[in-house]
Amino acid sequence: MNFIDEVLIKVSAGDGGNGCLSFRRAKNLPKGGPDGGKGGSGGDVILKANPNLNTLARFRYEKYFQATSGKKGLSMNKSGADGEDLIIEVPLGTIIYDETIKEKIADLDSDQEEVVVAKGGKGGLGNLRFKSSTNRSPRRTTQGEGGGSLDLKLELRVLADVGLLGKPNSGKSSLVNAVSSAHPKIADYEFTTLKPSLGVVDYISDKSFVISDIPGLISGASKGVGLGFQFLRHLSRTRLILQIIDVENKEVKGIETESKELLKELAEFDSNLTQKVQWLLLNKIDLISKEQQMKLERRLKKQQDLKVYLISAKQRLGTESLMKEIGFALEKIDQ
Repeated sequence: MNFIDEVLIKVSAGDGGNGCLSFRRAKNLPKGGPDGGKGGSGGDVILKANPNLNTLARFRYEKYFQATSGKKGLSMNKSGADGEDLIIEVPLGTIIYDETIKEKIADLDSDQEEVVVAKGGKGGLGNLRFKSSTNRSPRRTTQGEGGGSLDLKLELRVLADVGLLGKPNSGKSSLVNAVSSAHPKIADYEFTTLKPSLGVVDYISDKSFVISDIPGLISGASKGVGLGFQFLRHLSRTRLILQIIDVENKEVKGIETESKELLKELAEFDSNLTQKVQWLLLNKIDLISKEQQMKLERRLKKQQDLKVYLISAKQRLGTESLMKEIGFALEKIDQ
């Protein structure tokens, strides 16, 4: 299934039923009065978060959603039946916008959280409602109100504790694969990852966190180049961001330049996100000598404000201890 993280849909609530015009007629009630009941209310349109969903792909072809309308009022002062609410399930982490006025309606980031996006119309009044001392036989009723209708934009942002910031082919997928039960696609070409992949990391026996492999960043992403915002928006949910760089055939200067470029793109998208970047992971150390490893670590630790960690995701070198440190760091954030 393709990963879809932004869609436009239209929703319409149900209309209210009309009020009833009716008079009682019976042998024992020769002067029977009005008995028309009110119409039923239209059904609401409700969006509800479902943690078992991970894509908005359903809405790629299904664009219009309509709740049922209320029924007309009945005689003998019986109300018409209410229309049924329409509940639309969306992935956890979906943000809902009113597309017409470009305003956010809700952010469904809690399990089973729901929001009414279109309210059903109220039912109309039957003629019994208008009976008075001066009008014993009213023939007046009211029409049911129309249900609300909205054009919505749904935007999915991945919910993860830790996000990976790196260029294509830097080893993000390999790291998620090494430390969790997730199995993202891995290959030696750019943009292997075309959709976010979540994995649960058990860093100690009874504690875990969620790590996200997100499409690789290229220069100009903050302005929409490459995967653009489709990549960067997902990092806004994370509590920590790990910067990951492939060290194969790179000197210290090259690594520093790449690190600055990544942070620059992140800052241009949202300057607040740079505060979440506290770690620099030097990946693929199995492809360089021990001497080169020591040189990189020594020089970068002197020149970087970030915590420098040498790993090989493919060979699982240093990954277990790294995940423990990250887990403990998340615990401190929660305190």
